[in-house]
Amino acid sequence: MRTHDVLIVGGGPVGVMLAVALADRGLDAVVWEARVDDPAHSRALGVHPPSIDLFDRLGLADELLAGAVRIRKGIARSGTRTVGVVPFDRASSRWPFVAAVPQDRTEAVLRRGLAARRDDALRRGVRFVGLEQRDEDVVVRGVDDEGPVVVAARFVVGADGTRSAVRAALGVDTRARDLPDRYVMGDFADTTGHGPDAVIHLERTGVVESFPLPAGRRRFVVHAGSVHGSTASAHGPAASVTADDVARLVSDRTGSPVDPTTSTMTSAFGVRRRLAIRTVVGRVVLIGDAAHEISPIGGQGMNLGWLDGDALETVIAAAVKRRGGRLLEPTTFARFEGGRARAAVRAARQAEWNTALGRPVGGGTARARDLALGAVLRAPSRYVLASVYAMRWA
Repeated sequence: MRTHDVLIVGGGPVGVMLAVALADRGLDAVVWEARVDDPAHSRALGVHPPSIDLFDRLGLADELLAGAVRIRKGIARSGTRTVGVVPFDRASSRWPFVAAVPQDRTEAVLRRGLAARRDDALRRGVRFVGLEQRDEDVVVRGVDDEGPVVVAARFVVGADGTRSAVRAALGVDTRARDLPDRYVMGDFADTTGHGPDAVIHLERTGVVESFPLPAGRRRFVVHAGSVHGSTASAHGPAASVTADDVARLVSDRTGSPVDPTTSTMTSAFGVRRRLAIRTVVGRVVLIGDAAHEISPIGGQGMNLGWLDGDALETVIAAAVKRRGGRLLEPTTFARFEGGRARAAVRAARQAEWNTALGRPVGGGTARARDLALGAVLRAPSRYVLASVYAMRWA
């Protein structure tokens, strides 16, 4: 049985990015992905400057940015007034913007990058079943259309999302907190006139977040109310959302007409914070949503996973150099685990602050909120806020 340096479970953007980085270090890294087909959905869209740095180091930034909208500022509005502006021109000296790229396109760039390095690194249609840790490696069991698949690896990385099978196999528990907030979102033809700017409409009936997409489209994310008590669930409202629903909410709150017939995607979701109690067990490491699920509000989840991988690749490369990875020092991943846990908590708190800022409020509270936020966005502190949103210190 062949022993790989690294087996990554999960062929989404986080797992594939890590595989590309490890390949560039000369390591034998393979990826198991249960899905056979490429995803065809936009989902996450913001690629922040630290993540663009990673793409650039891997020689993939030009391809990523060729199809991106470069968001250089976010505008906070309330009714017809501009409350303030968050400028990204100082958030990074090289990338003074957030790149808006639909996730399916981002994943395609990463898969092509991995295939160029090793065309058999991504093993599609392989579902993880379980693992057994030994002194010098980990035996990993899976299944594909032809039956059982068994391999060994010096290290295993679980990048298999919020319902991580790797996390379950390790018996790692999570600390979860469900918020009552519910959102709907959709992608439509852009008739707002906002161009490449992101616009946050802080309305009394709830926030409308508006982000430019390539090809003259725009995503709207709308606070759609709250669910309290035992009916609350982070997986969103029971009823499906239609393009008409999203378009009506956006038009009612912002005054901008939205044509529902131009919709290419709609979705409804809730908000949950879920952090793994541990992210390292022996030779197995959890990253991305397998390690920390945070609110999509703020657009940091995918980027946080990439930065997990960036920190992890250095540790794994050093560990493989020690006797081919057969020797595992007890403290090998300690610094990595502590640092990424702190980063996840910071991101989760920021996402929850964003959520609170966009909730429905009464007239007096709305005026006070707008005055306070306007003061922050007129002061030099707006550049610090921009750096936080752009994940400069994540």
